Amino acid sequence: MAAERVRLGVQPLPQKVEEALRAVPREAFLPGLPLAEAYDPHQAVVTRRDDERGVALSSVSAPTIVATMLERADPRPGHRVLEIGSGGYNAALIRRLVGENGQVTSIDIDPDVIARAERCLKSIGVDDVHLAVGDGAHGFAARAPFDRILVTAGAWDLPPAWEEQLTEGGRLVVPMRIRGLTRCLTLRHAPERGCWEAVAVDMCGFVRMQGRDEHWEAMPCLHDEDGRQVALRLEDGPEVDEKALREALACEPVTVWPDVLVGAEEPTDSQDLYLASTADRWAQLTAERGAIRARLVSPISRLGTPALISPEGTGFAYRTLRRCPDRADRWEFGAVGHGPHARATAEHLARLIGDWDRDHRHGPGPRITLSPATTPDDRLPVGTAGPFEQGSVSGAPDRPLCPGPGFDQLPGVQACLPFARAATDSKSD
Repeated sequence: MAAERVRLGVQPLPQKVEEALRAVPREAFLPGLPLAEAYDPHQAVVTRRDDERGVALSSVSAPTIVATMLERADPRPGHRVLEIGSGGYNAALIRRLVGENGQVTSIDIDPDVIARAERCLKSIGVDDVHLAVGDGAHGFAARAPFDRILVTAGAWDLPPAWEEQLTEGGRLVVPMRIRGLTRCLTLRHAPERGCWEAVAVDMCGFVRMQGRDEHWEAMPCLHDEDGRQVALRLEDGPEVDEKALREALACEPVTVWPDVLVGAEEPTDSQDLYLASTADRWAQLTAERGAIRARLVSPISRLGTPALISPEGTGFAYRTLRRCPDRADRWEFGAVGHGPHARATAEHLARLIGDWDRDHRHGPGPRITLSPATTPDDRLPVGTAGPFEQGSVSGAPDRPLCPGPGFDQLPGVQACLPFARAATDSKSD
C-alpha cells in the first residue's frame, strides 16, 4: 500500500497509522479468508448480506479506505472516539492510536454485527472497546462528548446528535451520499457560519446507513431481461415516465464526442461532482454485464454512470468513454442520447463535460459545505451553484463558473459543492 501511494504521488501515511496497520492482524476479523484476499489493498469484504434485497449490510472496508479515514480523523492519545458502524477491525486500530488514556466506543444497529466484532476483538486480546447496539443516527450520548466521530456506512444526512456529541474543534469523518455519489468527507463544524465545512474529500464506497436515516432512491427499470438489466438511479427526482424511458432505450442512440481526452490513470472524480451539481434532472445509469455485452448501453461504469433526463422526460443521456482513435494512451469522454430528442440531450451533457474540461478540470475542485436545510438561500456560501436538500442538511458548490439549477430532495440538509475556475484559482484552500 505504501509503494502504491508513492507511485500515485500520494503523501506517505503518517507513521502512527502505518504502525497501527502493521500491528493489528486484519485476518483475525476475516476468519477463513486467504491472506492475499484479506490484505488486498482495494478489496472490501462483505460480512453480512440481505439476500432478499440483494444488498450488503456489513463489511470490512478495504485497507486503503481504512488508512485514509484514520489519516483524516487523526485520532490522538487520550482522545474519545465514536465509531458508527462496527466490525471490530477499525475499532482495534483506533484503540491502538488513542492509547491507554483514550476511549473507543463502537456501535451498530445489528446485534449480530456487534457479537461478531466482540468475538474478533477478544481473539486478539482487545477487551477495552465499548461495543453497543444502537441506531447510529442517535450517536451514543452515554459516553459523549467525542473528539472524533468516524462513520463507516454511507450516510444521507447529518443527524443533529453528531454535532451535539462532538467536542468543539472535533472532527467528523463520514461517507456522505451527495446526489447518489459517495464521498468520504472530513468535516469540521463552523458555528460562526452555522455549517459543516469539508477539509478533505476522498473517493469511497460503503454499505448504506440503516435505521432512522436509511434512504433508498427510486430506480426505474428500462430493461429487465434477466442478466441484462438497465436502470436509472434517481436520488432526488425528477418524476419520470418509466414507459417512455423504456421506449427511449429501444431507440437508436446518438453519441456526441466533445473532444475531452483523459489519461488511463488520471483522476476525474471531480467531473462527477461537477455534473451532479450543475445538471438539471440528474440521474445515474446502471447496467448488468449482459446488457453491456449485448450493446444495449455502453456506460463507463456499470454500477453508476452520470446521466440526465431530457426536459420532456421522454429520453435520457449518459456518459461514455472510448479509446482515442489516434492516441493509444488517451481515452475520450462522450455522451450517448436515447429518445425522441436524443441529440439535444446528448449535446447538453457533452457541453457540461466540455465546461468541466475548460474551466474546472485543473482547478482545486469543489469546496463542500453542509448547512441545515432551513438555512435561507442568502445565507449559503457566495457563488454557490446547485444547492440541494436531502435529509436535514443542505449542500452546494462554492465559486462556480455560473449558477447551476437548484434542486430539492427532502427537507433536511443543504450541500454546497462550490467549484473554482482553474484559470483564476490555481491552488486549493
